[in-house]
Amino acid sequence: MNDKKKLVDLSYVRAMAGDSMDLVNEMINIFISQIPEFISEMRLHHQNKDWIKLGLIAHKAKSSLAVMGMEKQASSLKELELKSKDGIDADQYSDYIRSFENDCQLAIIELQDILKST
Repeated sequence: MNDKKKLVDLSYVRAMAGDSMDLVNEMINIFISQIPEFISEMRLHHQNKDWIKLGLIAHKAKSSLAVMGMEKQASSLKELELKSKDGIDADQYSDYIRSFENDCQLAIIELQDILKST
């Protein structure tokens, strides 16, 4: 029995794609390819203390997470987006980024398993 909690929920992607598993797989591949860029940009903007750009990339990444059904992490990025745009609680930004990175690494493994099974 698998007790691991799934991070992704492809209900939205499947609904959008209709019966096209090719389209679902394409959306998964786009997501997988975007994540390293999002992580890299978040780290860079955090290191440079460029909170406005950090908020913008959080906003962009949040949309990708929502499409993949990662609602909890999308909500977390919404918090980061709003806080960083106002420069509030900057000492917490690295925690948001680390959580995003960890969840996305696990989600990518889940999604790669889905791709292998199709």
